[in-house]
Amino acid sequence: MRINQSAEDYLETILMLTKETGSVRSIDIAHSLGFSKPSVSVAMKSLRAKDYITVDPHGYITLTDSGLQIAQSVYERHEILTRLLVHIGVDKETAKEDSCKIEHDLSQQTFEKLKEFLKKSNLI
Repeated sequence: MRINQSAEDYLETILMLTKETGSVRSIDIAHSLGFSKPSVSVAMKSLRAKDYITVDPHGYITLTDSGLQIAQSVYERHEILTRLLVHIGVDKETAKEDSCKIEHDLSQQTFEKLKEFLKKSNLI
C-alpha cells in the first residue's frame, strides 16, 4: 500500500525513535523532525484514523501492524539507498539526506534491482 510521503516519513521516524529509545511521544517526533508540536499532533490524528498507529492514555505512540509494515519498508529503502550512495563516494550525511528524498519516488522494480546489485557486491 502506498501512502503519501509525509505519512511515510512520520512512520519511519516513529520506527527509528522506537528502536533508539523504546518509546515515542509526539514531542519526540517534533524534535526529531524539527516540526511544531501542533503539526505533529495533526499528523498523529491522521495516522491514528488510518489505523497506522495507536496512542495510549499517556501519549505513547505505537505502530500497528500495517504502520510497522510501511515503516520497515521505507526504512529499508532509506538504508539501502544510503549504502549505495556512500559506496559510490557520496559523504554519509549527504547520502542520508538524498536517500530520504529518493526513497519515496523510486519504483519497486528499480529498488529491487539496486538491492540485488548491492547483495551481489557484498555491500548488504
